[in-house]
Amino acid sequence: MTLRVWLVLLILFGAAAVALLALPRLASQAMAAPAAGFCPDFDGSGVVDAPDVGVIAARWATASQDRRFDLNGDGWVAVDDVMQVASRWLQACPPGSACPFFPADNIWNARVDHLPLDARSAAYVAAIGPGRGLHPDFGAGLWDGGPIGIPFVAVPTDQPPVAISFDYDDESDPGPYPIPTDAPIEGGPDSDGDRHILTLRNGDCRLFETYDSWPTPDGSWHAGSGAIFDLTSNALRPAGWTSADAAGLPILPGLVRYDEVASGRIDHALRFTAPQTQRAYVWPARHYASSNTDPNLPPMGQRFRLRADFDIGGFSATNRVILTALKEYGMILADNGSAWYLSGIPDERWDNDDLHALQTGVRGSDFQAVDVSRLMVHPDSGQAATPTP
Repeated sequence: MTLRVWLVLLILFGAAAVALLALPRLASQAMAAPAAGFCPDFDGSGVVDAPDVGVIAARWATASQDRRFDLNGDGWVAVDDVMQVASRWLQACPPGSACPFFPADNIWNARVDHLPLDARSAAYVAAIGPGRGLHPDFGAGLWDGGPIGIPFVAVPTDQPPVAISFDYDDESDPGPYPIPTDAPIEGGPDSDGDRHILTLRNGDCRLFETYDSWPTPDGSWHAGSGAIFDLTSNALRPAGWTSADAAGLPILPGLVRYDEVASGRIDHALRFTAPQTQRAYVWPARHYASSNTDPNLPPMGQRFRLRADFDIGGFSATNRVILTALKEYGMILADNGSAWYLSGIPDERWDNDDLHALQTGVRGSDFQAVDVSRLMVHPDSGQAATPTP
């Protein structure tokens, strides 16, 4: 950093310190907790440092609805917001944790524990399998030669974009995409499965997701489909469009992440699959992947939750975090696959034996389908209304 930038930061720190000493109320705001899981590593360096303080300081005294910078949600970037970042000096940050996974009022972040059941709840559960166990489709180590789960990579804002072509280019967002040469592929480089690649770009918080992804000799990529999401926006894909997922939804926001579980709380919906789905989709999904019109099959985008009276007391602390999220936020049907397969990110810190307790201790009959239609503000937006009693 230049001497001029350092001087500006010193002045800002000094002004912030004076303001905090003079204004006890402001000091108490400065200690308010940021959004769950957020870590202000704006440049993706891995730690909170001077460039990150500089990023938020440059927005000093400006109006903002972006919770990355307006940490206390008062509509302005001010002393307390800068001090929240500065107070985390040299804190290590998990990859991608400087980006929100959509605004706080997005349907992915809406609780569903008090919403009514869907009229076909029992039929949907019966179709997926009431006796089948909840299967964590993530863990530590390898399975069939690849990591267990769907990995992702966070890249800096200046990551070079590369050309990409698609089989379904009429429903894919055109490239280039900032996919690194060594980007982790679901199932490993030799996988014959879905081969998802999830690339989160720091700075502008754009998420690039591809399905059936293959590198080519010239350094470009070829994929079945691809989608770009602005994680600071409630915008949905065009109606009828797929994404890297059958439901036309993003994948990364619905994955179980180890760092989030270790923090003690998951405050968003999760992603899961079912063997048979209906030739239909419900909000916020945008696409179906079936020719079966049986109304007793669940449509893409259907929300499910764990029953409120399900006893989680006998499970480990890790599994209780996951099960609490399934009670409060539920899970969204996003793709065709095995019954009740819950998606997550591979991590060597997972305890596979402990996760297996979810499969043996939770059954499909413990879930309910939820009607989220009353939360819809607009069919082309992921914004969720505050539910009325």
